[in-house]
Amino acid sequence: MQIEIDDKSGFCFGVVRAIGEAEKALGGADRVYSLGDIVHNRIEVQRLEELGLKTVTHDEMESLEGSRLFIRAHGEPPSTYRRAERLGIRIIDATCPVVAKLQERVKKAYAKMRPVGGQVVILGKRGHAEVVGLTGQVDDAVVVIEKEEDMAQIDFARPIYFLSQTTQSIALFEHLGEEMKRRAADASKVEIADTICRQVSGREQHLAEFAARFDAVIFVCGRKSSNGKVLYEVCRRANARTYNIEEPSEIDPQWLAGVEKVGICGATSTPKWLMQRVADRLVEMKY
Repeated sequence: MQIEIDDKSGFCFGVVRAIGEAEKALGGADRVYSLGDIVHNRIEVQRLEELGLKTVTHDEMESLEGSRLFIRAHGEPPSTYRRAERLGIRIIDATCPVVAKLQERVKKAYAKMRPVGGQVVILGKRGHAEVVGLTGQVDDAVVVIEKEEDMAQIDFARPIYFLSQTTQSIALFEHLGEEMKRRAADASKVEIADTICRQVSGREQHLAEFAARFDAVIFVCGRKSSNGKVLYEVCRRANARTYNIEEPSEIDPQWLAGVEKVGICGATSTPKWLMQRVADRLVEMKY
């Protein structure tokens, strides 16, 4: 069977930068703590934990006085930095530059909407680390929507400033933006700022073309990956025989019955070495 790994899949710039910063920090004598999983991939998190990185929650910050705390690529709200300063925690900030720029954009959007009674709306996954960091940039509530049905939360009689989490679908963002203009009392008061990372979004068309070339596709990503869910659906629409796994042991031999060509691809949080292990596993299974 012919096996091909997509050469454009794998860590995006922000994740590569964060992993590099973590590995550099782990070369020191002191333990390094990561505020949440450094990347939404359980296997990569385990690798870094073996090097000495310990994942902690916000609730555990009180016990980390004097320690080094790693801020992952998803970013954090200002309140986290203030709390760390109060506790004497040394911050290693690996916030993705694209996310950091979006955080500033949210603050500017709020400053523009507040005097006119407007609202800031973000397309994103509720509870996702990046979205928590974005909504925490301002004191008042920000409307977070995940799908068209959530637009019931929006007051269309008021001005709207619409932005997006960096890893959302461009097609969904554009559709919702048009729908907002259609429903708004005054469409000229709906401001739309496309803040989706192009290094991520550019993969959608590529993956659709990649997936269509094979008899079957194995998409590798962590269960928590928001980007992984989006890109998996892109592949599945292009090829119904697309299967989502987190690690090689999850491969079901029945998926590959009659398959001559299989493609392996993944999310922006999927390490290259893990996709190679999936390919190696297929070889071991004598495919």
